[in-house]
Amino acid sequence: MSQPSKTPPEANPRRWLALVFIGLAQLMIVLDITVVNIALPSAQKDLGISDGDRQWIITAYTLAFGSLLLLGGRIADYTGRKRTFLIGLLGFAGASALGGAASGFETLLSARALQGAFAALLAPSALSLLAVNFTEPRERAKAFGIFGAIAAGGGAIGLVVGGLLTEYLDWRWCLYVNVPIAVVAAFSWSVLPTDTRAEGRARFDIPGVLLAVCGLVAVVYGCSEAESEGWDSRLVTGLLIVGAVLLLAFVLVERSVARPLLPPRVVADRTRGSAYLAVGLSVVGMFAMFLFLTYYMQLVKGYSALLTGVAFLPMTGAVLVGAGGVASRLIPKMPPRLLVAPGLLIAATGVALLVPLDVDSSYAAGVLPAELLVGFGMGLVMAPSMNYATHGVGEGDAGVASATVNTAQQIGGSIGTAMLNTIATSATSDYMASHAARMTLRTAKAGLVEGFSHAFVVSSAILVGAAVVIGLLMNTPRPVREPGAEGATPLPAHLG
Repeated sequence: MSQPSKTPPEANPRRWLALVFIGLAQLMIVLDITVVNIALPSAQKDLGISDGDRQWIITAYTLAFGSLLLLGGRIADYTGRKRTFLIGLLGFAGASALGGAASGFETLLSARALQGAFAALLAPSALSLLAVNFTEPRERAKAFGIFGAIAAGGGAIGLVVGGLLTEYLDWRWCLYVNVPIAVVAAFSWSVLPTDTRAEGRARFDIPGVLLAVCGLVAVVYGCSEAESEGWDSRLVTGLLIVGAVLLLAFVLVERSVARPLLPPRVVADRTRGSAYLAVGLSVVGMFAMFLFLTYYMQLVKGYSALLTGVAFLPMTGAVLVGAGGVASRLIPKMPPRLLVAPGLLIAATGVALLVPLDVDSSYAAGVLPAELLVGFGMGLVMAPSMNYATHGVGEGDAGVASATVNTAQQIGGSIGTAMLNTIATSATSDYMASHAARMTLRTAKAGLVEGFSHAFVVSSAILVGAAVVIGLLMNTPRPVREPGAEGATPLPAHLG
């Protein structure tokens, strides 16, 4: 006999208060990516981190987050979303406090990896709790709209907050700030819906988790070691081969186990697979801009941390215009690849504009146009890619399909950051070696810019290649309207 929902919207007057707490948790996750970018130059100087190792402060978080996200969703299903939410929240706060108190590179690196692991618990449980808390269609749309706005605006908030904290307090407060946010969000225990768990015995695809994590770490570590060892060294070649073999083994395991971490059918669909690929490759351009422009503005142009954060705001605004102002209106009217592929090309053009940067380039002429193009292009890419991430999946696969697109974003950022940082530092080292006889402060800055330019060339080429691949693979036609429903919301063609 069917039973009524335990927390129907009309019987739960605290559901909007619950949204506040869930939104705070989401803000903490999103904010932590960009806030640390702004603090990184200060942290690198304070802890004596090398140029080759600096990218690990970003990568440790995104790699742990991305590789454990699918497992985090499974854990939430079996142990209870509310309980997992609180564990993730408090664990994230503890890891942030550890990072803020770090006395060396190793401690900070460990703290960032722990942050990513707890974020992998927190993110899927937060989204699930939101879905359970809001079931009435109109309220659900409003709640998810607010949640999406937090996700989109959190990056901009992180840039400004990171600048304020770094300039007026210390870079460590960019990590400490998560503690009070988590404490406030922990009060959600009394207003969140009652926990529910998946039926049956908990079964986790441990071999799949180990193969995926070890394979990804090997690939990212191989890319980072290429800066000091060279791409043709035995160490780098061995790491990349081992990583590829482990990831291939992961694919084979997922095809044979009863309850795979990532069912192959989820990524086999051309539209879904293309959406994941578009997200994974597009963040290469985004992460490259955040990392290298942060160093360009602070070390080359002499901007303060706060001014650097403010200087990134036009890019965030362009993302919102591209995603909310343009893509959201065109998604119901045209095939997704007609948005995604042009978006990638626009972003590639923006990154290419950064290649000629030099020590004397101005912000208005050298940086701002690139920010606007990359931001607008990313908006055109992300909105339809997220929308079609669950294209044609059954109800039982909807959660893992949603988690997969977030995984693609984090893993793409991890590999892209490691690879591009290696390219940049290698080019800078070569420039410094060739100008060692007449080294000045200006020459040192020019060497940094030379490295950034090489990375921007590769990043732009990757985005162009992604546009071509997505244009060929993503064959979903434009959405159609439900028959006989005048003014009805358009549906994707496969659901119409």
